[in-house]
Amino acid sequence: MILTPIPQEKLPDVIGAFRIAQAGHALAAPALTRIAATMTVLDARADLPAHRQQARDLARAFGIPLIDVAPSDGFSWDGHAIACRSEASVLIHEVAHWLLAPPERRRLPDFGLGAGPETGRRVEADRARAVDAATEQEEESLASLLGILWEAELGQPAILAFLEQNWLEGHGRCGTVRHFQRHLELLAGRGLIDGAARPLAPSTLAGHAGRFPERGSVAC
Repeated sequence: MILTPIPQEKLPDVIGAFRIAQAGHALAAPALTRIAATMTVLDARADLPAHRQQARDLARAFGIPLIDVAPSDGFSWDGHAIACRSEASVLIHEVAHWLLAPPERRRLPDFGLGAGPETGRRVEADRARAVDAATEQEEESLASLLGILWEAELGQPAILAFLEQNWLEGHGRCGTVRHFQRHLELLAGRGLIDGAARPLAPSTLAGHAGRFPERGSVAC
């Protein structure tokens, strides 16, 4: 949910000012340029069937199982597979979570972070929580940004998630600028994006890839 909506007619100026504030940062400047480039699709339909297919293909490329159910019927990630009856941006966000989660938490519902917003079996997901609040918040921010970068890489409307997940909240404050930069630096430090803030393809992330038991999983 957007905390402070930005009128669409003001968005180019807000993005422009935010871009100026990021000038000179090796990761933030190119990342924002690619995200901002997707403003051209603001009036187009989002979450097209082709977008969902791209998201499913991305998951498969990383060796992540998918199950043909809705998150509201269980979990976004049930410890074995991503529920793929969901919007493209949500599917990509779950791929980002899988990449960020350590192997032991990939076997827990919703990656041991507690129930996600789409999860139906919320009590069970919350019981499986394996991190403190600070770790959960940090990982959610990283998954948000990594998912947005993947949306931009795939030519999807990354700007929508960028707004909805409040990366421009308080855009005039130094703290907001630094928040964006810091999380890009953390993603780079984990080897998930390159020096130009582009997300790294599965073939370059051998340490993250690997199949897990596909108990109950079916093709989407």
